[in-house]
Amino acid sequence: MSSDKNKTVEMRTPMSLFESDKSAERFPVSLITGFLGSGKTTLLNRVLRDDAMKDSAVIINEYGEVGLDHLLVERVDGEVAVLASGCICCTIRSDLEETLRTLLVRRDRSEVPPFRRILVETTGLADPAPIVQLLLNNPLVSHFLRLDTVVTTVDAVNASHQLDRQYEAVKQVALADRLLITKRDLVNNIDALELRLNRLNPGARIESVMHGEIDPAQLFGAGLIDPEKKTVDVRRWLNEQAFAGSCEAAHEHGHHGHDASIDSFMLAFDQPLDWMAVSQWLARLRSTRGEDLLRVKGILNLRGEPTPVVVHGVHHVFHPPVALAQWPDADRRSRIVFITRGLGRQEVLALWQAGRAAA
Repeated sequence: MSSDKNKTVEMRTPMSLFESDKSAERFPVSLITGFLGSGKTTLLNRVLRDDAMKDSAVIINEYGEVGLDHLLVERVDGEVAVLASGCICCTIRSDLEETLRTLLVRRDRSEVPPFRRILVETTGLADPAPIVQLLLNNPLVSHFLRLDTVVTTVDAVNASHQLDRQYEAVKQVALADRLLITKRDLVNNIDALELRLNRLNPGARIESVMHGEIDPAQLFGAGLIDPEKKTVDVRRWLNEQAFAGSCEAAHEHGHHGHDASIDSFMLAFDQPLDWMAVSQWLARLRSTRGEDLLRVKGILNLRGEPTPVVVHGVHHVFHPPVALAQWPDADRRSRIVFITRGLGRQEVLALWQAGRAAA
């Protein structure tokens, strides 16, 4: 049976303009972000004690800052430590790219214990976009690693104030795959906060956590690849159902603070698309409104391509489009999810229609 599958792939590849998706062969990297004091440290400490996370590598800014000192049992050198849980922990060197590459080299040389995933914890004021971009389209990194999940912790006590005043907090929410509401026990009602988070990012799963207690299986694994089955899960990755009517709901309830500039929507196309038209459209969006494209991801049915092609980008940086091995289900529509700032559905559609008319 496996030989037949291989023959199918070999026959299809020369017909495709795109590289086949190799996500399953790459180490998953998950990003843990969130505003100052929102509970990233508590979450990280709890997750690393779980038996399912023992084969993890953790990258942080400073040991002391993150508060993992009580877990350290052995220093491999000045920058790498082995935790009591068996996880590897290292500090960011001059930059994250160098740290990731060094960690992979040392794993291959057996200089550190083997690991199967990497967790990166950011500072509270960090913009997660550059890290996501690094994983999407830096060939020295993306050839070996893939973005799995962006987790954002949200402080139930202070979130409303932070979202009103700090665009960084809004952006951390908008880029997330998982939103974890922390300090839930200190607030009587979080309905308004949940509604606000859902308006900012309808595609993210929202969970309430107490003292960082959450099953890692519910936390990670939001990428295109199902980590257990090693198969593509487009339905989970796009979560397109969450975007149905999201724009109307947002206008119905109104916006405030930085929320007013954030929009989220999905575009669907019933007929196969021309790749040249799509690529020129996305290139125009990136060049003219790149800073306002917070996150874009989609699955495309392209003329001449027997299987779907995946696109994924943050701001002006996009992962090279890749072809999946097969269609995941009977739905052959092209679907693209957008989370934007000051860039609405009608403007994005107008650019698409203008490009088609010019062509």
